Amino acid sequence: MKKTFRIVLTAALAAAFAAPALAAPETFVSDPNHTFARFAYRHMGFSTQESRFDKVNATVVLDRAARTGSVEVTIDTRSVSTGSAMFNEHIQGEDFLDTAAYPTATFKSAKLNFKDDVLASIDGQLTLKGITKPVTLTVADFHCMPHPMMKKEACGADASATVKRTEFNMGKYAPGVSDEVTISVAIEGIKK
Repeated sequence: MKKTFRIVLTAALAAAFAAPALAAPETFVSDPNHTFARFAYRHMGFSTQESRFDKVNATVVLDRAARTGSVEVTIDTRSVSTGSAMFNEHIQGEDFLDTAAYPTATFKSAKLNFKDDVLASIDGQLTLKGITKPVTLTVADFHCMPHPMMKKEACGADASATVKRTEFNMGKYAPGVSDEVTISVAIEGIKK
């Protein structure tokens, strides 16, 4: 009887230690003071114009052990900041963002892609001006650590993708004003 008990106990312990750790998804909510979306494009061959959106909300669910999760980003397109009040109004017009009809743009992930333990890219759907297209964000920098001021776990990432504005019904002045626009997002999220 004791021998059978020891065999069962040994087998149970071996199975417990051999089993992978249970995945524990964590939710991170964006810090509004450190989360922004930017866009850049070539202007008539003269220069690269860079602007940003001041109001961006993001939620990241991350299971680091299982290398899975999700990302949702919502951009208030009315918060566009070009550095010029006149141009802010111009870019919010019907030819471009049409913020009266489409006050938000969204990105919703379909899959997080890891290289070893590092998040490398995010496949998802970008909805801009009511049009949804598949987009892959390339992650240039990603890491998680305890936030020194918030005293909570935090994660941060820089990610970008290049899209064609003609595919989102915003092609006015192309190709003089480049069709390709680089969208980049800097996210800092605090664990919920």
